[in-house]
Amino acid sequence: MSTPLFQEVLVPADCGCPDCDAARQAARSVRAGRTATGALMVAMATVTTVAGAAQVLSAQPAAAASAATAARHTGQYASYHGAVTSRTEIVRRAQHWVDRGVRYSMSSYYEGYRQDCSGFVSMAWGLSGSQWTGSLASYGIRVGKDELQPGDILLYHNAANPTYGSHVVLFGGWSNSARTKYVAYELTKPHALRRVTPFPYWNHTSGYVAYRSRAVAAGGAGQGDTGTSSGPVSGAFPGAGKFGAGQHNDYVTQLGRMLVQRGGARFYTVGPGPAWGRADEQATAAFQRAQGWRGAEADGIPGPQTWQRLVKGTGNDIPAAHGSEQAGGAPSFPGRGVFRPGQSNDFVTQLGRQLVKKGFGGHYAVGPGPRWSESDRRNVEAFQRAQGWRGGDADGYPGPETWRRLFR
Repeated sequence: MSTPLFQEVLVPADCGCPDCDAARQAARSVRAGRTATGALMVAMATVTTVAGAAQVLSAQPAAAASAATAARHTGQYASYHGAVTSRTEIVRRAQHWVDRGVRYSMSSYYEGYRQDCSGFVSMAWGLSGSQWTGSLASYGIRVGKDELQPGDILLYHNAANPTYGSHVVLFGGWSNSARTKYVAYELTKPHALRRVTPFPYWNHTSGYVAYRSRAVAAGGAGQGDTGTSSGPVSGAFPGAGKFGAGQHNDYVTQLGRMLVQRGGARFYTVGPGPAWGRADEQATAAFQRAQGWRGAEADGIPGPQTWQRLVKGTGNDIPAAHGSEQAGGAPSFPGRGVFRPGQSNDFVTQLGRQLVKKGFGGHYAVGPGPRWSESDRRNVEAFQRAQGWRGGDADGYPGPETWRRLFR
């Protein structure tokens, strides 16, 4: 048996004509077929015998057959031909590569896309081929920080030296109410991952620009788009996996609306919406504590009992923030919104005095006082780290559990 020869045919990455687009799709399918259907491609690309008769396949029919075979064997990813219009689908595709631990490589391909940062975004956006940081912007429209929604990207292209620092990540939703951190999906060394990231990124912070897929914009996918209906989902508990960092679905919206009806409105400065955020976690934990639950039963992630009480309207409502007391004499958590830059209120003073009382007032030069300051944030962070928390759990902004531990 002769050894098959593979020859790459490069087409302009920025050409949108049907012929070039079809060539990119065929090239991508051939690359995918090398890993998914390598043995079958060898059989089709060389001399084969069918029913005892020698049959020679020409290069063009072999490529077409390989593309068809790859499409069959890539299953759900055969639909990647053409950009998608659902943010939920974009995030789902990104999570698929994260779940499979796709390794970073600028020369390898997985499911038809190059295994680097721009190939990862090209895959999630459903582009017809792997773009690079210098061409991705042409597939999107610029948006501001306040407009960012899951499925948008943050792109840094170093035009002066494209190989130095250029990077792109997929935005998965804000991870704190101050909007200083977000959930990022990215393909970087050693593999695809999802992690909480400072806005806009760890380095080259002044160079990142936010873009939204033109397909999403043209498809009318607004702030509440999830690719599904916008109304109530179901009375049945959908499972804890629908909630938590990075989740974006209608169940999150439904949860938030039910929590607002039960006294949780103060936790939401915007929304509720489909992207899981700290407000959802805080409001859920407040509702759980109102039922008398503690520890793991009040972790801010709804379980079957939490969900059913909200759906049926049973159990205790979330107590008011002012003048109410939690179990053990601790004042009720007033909501994260009162602890932000520019805020000035008695809760900030109360927090600061308790930090000093607990031995965590080292960053105060004066005060504490009613205006939220960096000194307050750093003292809160020191207290959170003393609890053994790290990352987003020790960001210096008090949540329900920080408050409870501080005042217990």
